[in-house]
Amino acid sequence: MPGEYERRGEDLEKPVDPEELTEEEGTTLVRLARKSVEYFFKNRSIMPLPDNLPPRLLRPGAAFVTIEKLVDGERSLRGCIGVIRPIDKLAKVVVEVALESAFNDPRFPPLREEELDSVIFEVSVLSDMEYIGDSPQERVSNVVIGRDGLLVVDTLTGRQGLLLPEVPIDYMWDVETFLSQTCVKAGLYPSCWKSKTVKVYRFRARVWWEKSPRGPIEERNLREEYLRKLRETKPLK
Repeated sequence: MPGEYERRGEDLEKPVDPEELTEEEGTTLVRLARKSVEYFFKNRSIMPLPDNLPPRLLRPGAAFVTIEKLVDGERSLRGCIGVIRPIDKLAKVVVEVALESAFNDPRFPPLREEELDSVIFEVSVLSDMEYIGDSPQERVSNVVIGRDGLLVVDTLTGRQGLLLPEVPIDYMWDVETFLSQTCVKAGLYPSCWKSKTVKVYRFRARVWWEKSPRGPIEERNLREEYLRKLRETKPLK
């Protein structure tokens, strides 16, 4: 009941910032994502929210669910869809975008039930969007790989593209490449981020994933992943 949650100091109208989430809550979100897809296969309907969810997960939130195929230790994208604004309860958003990622990502055929044992689920909880300046120099200096995700919006055409913070880590991009690839995601030319008619926003995210299909769940330390990969790829002198 809302009154009970408010007495615990939980404002159910306040959007969730990812920094508020506990490890247990992040783990719960990943489990919800997988259970949502499993429930749909069995019942052909959207899974109702469990009764015992932490109150924080009932506040508005923005999130993406990523599904990846795991074969011989190598990950490949199987679906990724989400919402960038806190339009509904965070738990409900995760349940619903998990289905969208599994069945409605136009880049892939719908997930098959027999694939559930070979895919991993990942949930990214997003912060508010933050405008990062008008000049190309500001935009480059205000982005940190391993901390920020990017959103570009073309004010002339309305086209927009978003890349999560984990994407440049997976591909080991530098900041300018990250900006360019976000433009490409929007269907724009790669250097669009230098244009004054294109707005560029950054956002933070915390990311939890299954280490293996149905396996242990942990939070990804994106910045540490990036720095470790940099050390591993640094050429020997």
